Amino acid sequence: MRPVLYLSHGSPDLVLRQHPARDFLTELGRRLPAPRGALVVSAHYESPEIRLGSAPRPETLHDFYGFPEALYRLRYPAPGLPEAAGRLAERLHAQGLAARLEPNRPLDHGVWSPLSLVWPEARVPLLPVSVPMAAGRDELCRFARTLGEFAEAEGLWLIGSGAATHNLGDRKPFDAAPDAWARAFHDWVRDRAAEGDLEALLAWAERAPAGRHAHPTPEHLLPLLICAAALEGQPMNALHESFTFGNLSMLMLASQPLAEAWEAGRPA
Repeated sequence: MRPVLYLSHGSPDLVLRQHPARDFLTELGRRLPAPRGALVVSAHYESPEIRLGSAPRPETLHDFYGFPEALYRLRYPAPGLPEAAGRLAERLHAQGLAARLEPNRPLDHGVWSPLSLVWPEARVPLLPVSVPMAAGRDELCRFARTLGEFAEAEGLWLIGSGAATHNLGDRKPFDAAPDAWARAFHDWVRDRAAEGDLEALLAWAERAPAGRHAHPTPEHLLPLLICAAALEGQPMNALHESFTFGNLSMLMLASQPLAEAWEAGRPA
């Protein structure tokens, strides 16, 4: 089965705060053997069509404002995968999916903020993959399956980075408890992912409780849907559950191989 991981990345300054989600991400890197590289679909890499970051040494993008100065000084110098990006573009084209290489694409905070906690030494090569906002359901699923097949064939992980709930208008203090709507949507997504119910997940806006309130825009949920579609009905198990700013879910999910590796690495 394919190694697929979904991370809710939260606020960029999670790297500077004490929180159970930060502790989980740090522990994840200790328990799981690092892959030879990863495709990373970030909610902060939106595009009309599919784009692939092909920089050999991508820069660190500080795509936010109003945070502590220390955050803007952070750099995450993970190497890129330009040759793999070229092969992936060819694979996507063969599936009838237009894809464009972006040789100057940096690592946005949806990539470096969580992964700097997982792999702080920045040795795992990364291939940024955009969220194609104009893709319909069938095209999105074809895209996701191609990503999953490519990652498996190349010995890479597929990582989605977003947020299981993302309504910034309903933020609360950092350590506040979630409202009922946020908990209900979080639980629904977790349970549908555990069942491998791709049909339900793809119909989240109509079928999930408070769907449109949990995601007024879909870009932070789409990486999760791409991960689920890449697994073609195989389950994703919850490795971590918490909230930041009250209603911002920090749900983390993994396919069976990574979930089993997580459990096997659990301290006695």
